[in-house]
Amino acid sequence: MLLKKLDIPAFDLLRTKEPKFKELGLGKDTLEDELIAAIVENPGLLNRPIVEVGDKAVIARPVEKALELLAY
Repeated sequence: MLLKKLDIPAFDLLRTKEPKFKELGLGKDTLEDELIAAIVENPGLLNRPIVEVGDKAVIARPVEKALELLAY
């Protein structure tokens, strides 16, 4: 699962400044499954890009995070 590779909770994938985030009433107390469902239904909520290499992944913001992963 991508979240395991990222080693973060689903909440950390969210773009919390997106209007849809507030509209859906999402927060840190929202269940993981609900957050994942919200991302699937509203892809604009997903913080990206995500770079995946083997068993590791990072949200590549700033780009240096992706470069570090690729160098690993």
